[in-house]
Amino acid sequence: MFEARLPQSHIFKKILEAVKDLLTEATFDCSDSGIQLQAMDNAHVSLVSLNLRSDGFDKYRCDRNLSMGINLASMTKIMKCAGNEDTLTMKAQDNADTVTFVFESKNQDRVSDYEMKLMNLDREYLGIPETDYACVVKIPSGEFARICRDLAQFGESINIACTKEGVKFSATGDIGSANIKLAQTANVDKEEEAVIVEMQEPVSLNFACRYLLNFAKAAPLSNQVSLSMSLDVPLVVEFKIDDIGHIRYYLAPKIETDDN
Repeated sequence: MFEARLPQSHIFKKILEAVKDLLTEATFDCSDSGIQLQAMDNAHVSLVSLNLRSDGFDKYRCDRNLSMGINLASMTKIMKCAGNEDTLTMKAQDNADTVTFVFESKNQDRVSDYEMKLMNLDREYLGIPETDYACVVKIPSGEFARICRDLAQFGESINIACTKEGVKFSATGDIGSANIKLAQTANVDKEEEAVIVEMQEPVSLNFACRYLLNFAKAAPLSNQVSLSMSLDVPLVVEFKIDDIGHIRYYLAPKIETDDN
């Protein structure tokens, strides 16, 4: 038996919004430690990794490991039936070919349940090596989303350059060029409003803008985003999710040719 209960369904809605444009289907791996998802996007360019710890749920039970292959468009349709403040409970039997979503309103005068068929999905589980990054930048996630939107007007790739002064985002295209610099903030009252650069060495890398725009859809999940970069390894964009876990996106840098 698998059962996981969240006090507010809007967290799960936001998680789906953050992955549904990159993935059409994915396997949710449930164990006694929590729920994990790892999948390459449809074009096999980026990797999405979601981790929700069991102790972050109101109630969590998983008697044996369970892999649920889920069509994310179908799941999104079901989650639209939930009010943001509704309690969400997911249930499945050990060898089930369906998963049930139960939504309960705050005063419990309305309870609805939706059963969804599971899929058998082929997948490869990729080991993600532990890496010491040359540069880790933490910025407000709303600022990151805005930068991606603004620079998307200018070019197909965004350059992210870290120095000890701060971080600079740049884009160049047919209409011209744009640069946005964020200075490191030393003493901000609210940590989530700070810009923090932890740097071993300066890094300047180019990334596909449309992927960064997709990653930025996770901004409502967290006040702050961290960008971890090193030469020749994928960028890691991480959003912490309340007290329950995190979502990470991995994206390889673009190799700029002389023709560009």
